[in-house]
Amino acid sequence: MLIEMHCHTSEYSSCSGVAAVNLVRQVAAKNLQGIVLTDHHHLWEASELADVRRRAEVPDHFVILAGQEVTTPELGDVLVFGADATIERGTPLAEIRRRYPAAALVWAHPYRRGKRPTPEQLCHPLLDGVEIFNSNHTVRENSQGLQDWHRDRFTAIAGTDTHGENYAGLYPTQFDHAVKTIADLAAEIRHGRCRPFLKEIPRSGANSQVIEVTIGTKGADEVRERLIIKEIGTRHKWRSAERAFRIMGEIVGHGFDEGKFRVPRPIDEDEASMTLIEQGLRGKSLFDKLLTAEPEDGRAYLSLAAGWLARLHGCRLRITPRDEFLVREDERLARYLERFTAIGHRHTRKVQEILAAVAAEERRVVAEGSAYMVQGHGDFHPKNVFVGQDVMENRSTLFVAAIDFESSYVLPRAFDVGCFLAQFRNQFYHYGEIVNAYPEELFLEAYLRDSDQVEPDFLRQVELFRARTNMSIAAYLVKVGLGDSEDLWRVIVEAERSISNLSTGPAG
Repeated sequence: MLIEMHCHTSEYSSCSGVAAVNLVRQVAAKNLQGIVLTDHHHLWEASELADVRRRAEVPDHFVILAGQEVTTPELGDVLVFGADATIERGTPLAEIRRRYPAAALVWAHPYRRGKRPTPEQLCHPLLDGVEIFNSNHTVRENSQGLQDWHRDRFTAIAGTDTHGENYAGLYPTQFDHAVKTIADLAAEIRHGRCRPFLKEIPRSGANSQVIEVTIGTKGADEVRERLIIKEIGTRHKWRSAERAFRIMGEIVGHGFDEGKFRVPRPIDEDEASMTLIEQGLRGKSLFDKLLTAEPEDGRAYLSLAAGWLARLHGCRLRITPRDEFLVREDERLARYLERFTAIGHRHTRKVQEILAAVAAEERRVVAEGSAYMVQGHGDFHPKNVFVGQDVMENRSTLFVAAIDFESSYVLPRAFDVGCFLAQFRNQFYHYGEIVNAYPEELFLEAYLRDSDQVEPDFLRQVELFRARTNMSIAAYLVKVGLGDSEDLWRVIVEAERSISNLSTGPAG
């Protein structure tokens, strides 16, 4: 049973601009099963609630109850469910408990304005619960509430704390059993048989635990908060993940926080627990979208992905050290070769020749074109690009966002383009209809159209980094035991072909 637990009416709260009837209608329209009116230091009478029900015209099974929000000297605002009279401002918690022993006392919006409650406060012996989700909390504050709830295991609820139109019912509380009266509701809270309404999906990650969290109900404008909580398992992985987190923050600050082109917004980090929290994205990967898209839509998605990359490169950011790219490339190319030499693979010599050619050409490109180098994504491919739409009925709210910035360096722009083209072909190789429907020229031409000046030998560099990406794919196939597969031979041949194109291909 889903109930809106915290809302204010224009009838009895001067801070509210929405009437009780409208609140009830909005909550019922979101398919919740009940609402509790919690005006400041006021308790609605039963006859008034009956009149609201009649005028709101909601079904008989929809529950309309009354509690109140009381300002206490110990904890500030507390929601009181089950008192039978209005409680005066400044009444101590102990006095409320003495007067109304069967009532449920819930700490309201304890994280508001950057406050961080202590475990002792959250588990206060006079409290029956804590409101961890509230519309007056920021995303960071709601996520802190979630973390503390999981850590300290107190009884938690959610409440929208509605004061205006249209957002009532956003943060409901889920009850294990049906409630019909305020006494039922108070008893369920006191026995811990309730929780905030949310969805948590664990995801496996390399040396980390990743949880996707969606908070609250789905509204017409799809404003539910989405969080990605990453608990990193090793100190080495933490350094890499925190570096990516910092890069994302810089990029968000350059116009990628909203609109057509986005990056998940970093929300919070805690080095002590090696935990990172970032904004979750509503949508699907470009890979998944193209599998089911109509051709016209698919071309639009590809064009947007290319536009995202051109926009990033056009910012000409240099967040990380300029010399880091070649240092890391030497390490990565050596690791790719080691995958083959470690098992005595029959194509080791050919792989060694290709990697040597890639390394030599990369050094030349960096030496001659350092002025063109910008902060890139470093691993830009269809599974790291998300396509979403803020309002499903409004095509103009379509957006693309990129994730996974752990390989982001100051690099030649062609690196990201060559990476995308190679990965696109590899990921869709066994989907011939996709490869035929979306030739690589669609992405390349869209990128060039949306870019400012590129390197004079840009297309030549694209071939170089296509070869380099194919070798990373080949090394991965060996790593996962596919060293004898046809796919491995294919990507090696394609890498060799790209290297040969460096001397015969177009210059720009």
